[in-house]
Amino acid sequence: MKMVKSLLLGSAAGLVAVTAGQAADLPVKAKPVEYVKICSLYGAGFYYMPGTDLCIKVGGWVRAEAVWGGNGSVTWGPFNGNANNRTTSNYAMRARGYITADVRNQTEYGTVRGYIAVGLNTNDVGLQVAGLAFSSNRAFVQWAGMTAGLSQSFFDFYSVPAMQYRGGYLPASDTGDPGWFVWAYTAQFGGGVSATLSAEARRTTQIINQTAAGATVGTATTGTVVPGGYVSSVAGAGSVLPGVGAYGGNQAPDIVGNLRVDQAWGGAQLMAAAHEVNANYYTATVPASGHPGDQWGWAAGAGLKINAPFITQGDWFQAQVNVTQGALRYLFFTPNSNYGDVQGANESYGVVTDCVYGGTVAGGNSTGCNLTSAWGFNAGYEHYWTPAWHTDLYGAWYAVKYNGAANSMLCGIEGNGTSFGSTAVAGAGCNNNWSTWGIGSRTQWDVTKTFYLGVEVLYQQMKSATLSTTNALGAAAFGAATTQVGSQSNWMVSVRAHRDFLP
Repeated sequence: MKMVKSLLLGSAAGLVAVTAGQAADLPVKAKPVEYVKICSLYGAGFYYMPGTDLCIKVGGWVRAEAVWGGNGSVTWGPFNGNANNRTTSNYAMRARGYITADVRNQTEYGTVRGYIAVGLNTNDVGLQVAGLAFSSNRAFVQWAGMTAGLSQSFFDFYSVPAMQYRGGYLPASDTGDPGWFVWAYTAQFGGGVSATLSAEARRTTQIINQTAAGATVGTATTGTVVPGGYVSSVAGAGSVLPGVGAYGGNQAPDIVGNLRVDQAWGGAQLMAAAHEVNANYYTATVPASGHPGDQWGWAAGAGLKINAPFITQGDWFQAQVNVTQGALRYLFFTPNSNYGDVQGANESYGVVTDCVYGGTVAGGNSTGCNLTSAWGFNAGYEHYWTPAWHTDLYGAWYAVKYNGAANSMLCGIEGNGTSFGSTAVAGAGCNNNWSTWGIGSRTQWDVTKTFYLGVEVLYQQMKSATLSTTNALGAAAFGAATTQVGSQSNWMVSVRAHRDFLP
């Protein structure tokens, strides 16, 4: 028995020793690693990228829209060459979606930030399956007061998307939706006061050369009076590149400056821009024919925002007034085209151009660039009925004016004028000054903080330029035998469903 007991005890001791030795050879279980750590430095939604001091926020949104009365475009609106015939699409649908990434970290000179927004944008009128078009409206870097890349113009103040769904239907300066190329520095003075100086992509409409266009509606290098668009200066690239008519190449950025204040009561801004107006040649693209001297157009504006919690929590008002000479896209950012609308025998039209010139050096009737003048304003008020229901009331009015020389040359292109350049004479009743205005309302139900439904109604009117008392642009403009020019109006209704991924 003693021997058996000794053997059992010895075996147990050996087993314990072997087991302990094996356990010592096993890997030690790793401690839990915090792969996602909240970054509270820059607000909700940021987290640290593992192994770095970079904070990132991934967000985005998706949206579905339908429009009736928009001339087949959810963006450009009813006066973009609207023929109002059996081929006109009054109803259109659109879907959009963007993914955003916002990355920030600290340096000894402050926060450095990189931001990008990429997505899809569609527009379909039922003639085909909607194509998914790639879209990007933000890609910029910010650091120590600098903003560089695809951001938003520092001329802007009035926010069109904050008040209305159909941002491009009424004129405005706002570049917020598509974005704009900038390289800017902003100085902060404290108390919400700041000032910015920015070199930005030039905002062009078109330049019209009357002589090269002759008595036609224009070519790729001369500009056009055709309602609904500009001709691209690059063949086959009209859908990609803006049509600039007789503009010369891009030689200088637009110079934009503002002085701004943002406080609890709201905010205000004064802004100005300088824009180079450089035409190409007197005779189409023939360098030997000479060219008008370069000029600098300008735009100026003032904006005001007032928060009105004393009426209802969330209520606010905004407005902006703009004036320009030779830089019309600071007023007509979208739609950036000639206006036009036909209803029965009545036609309205309005030419949008930064300058008009014509004549030839050899003929002794060459002119400089006659800069176009324009002015207008936007205003809107938002009222909250409940924390979830709110209504906006907004409006805009804009006018375009040509001097005598420019008007005479335009009349010649349109078919009611004689001669060219400095010797051009307008025909009876031909007046290219025109204006447009509109008023609309949007009601929105914020179902949650990240999901809303809304409906919008907009009325617009255009007071047309006048070719004569009896004739319109006719076949030259629309391919229709219109016989009278008059003021036209349009009603638009749209609906929207929108979901944010993050607030």
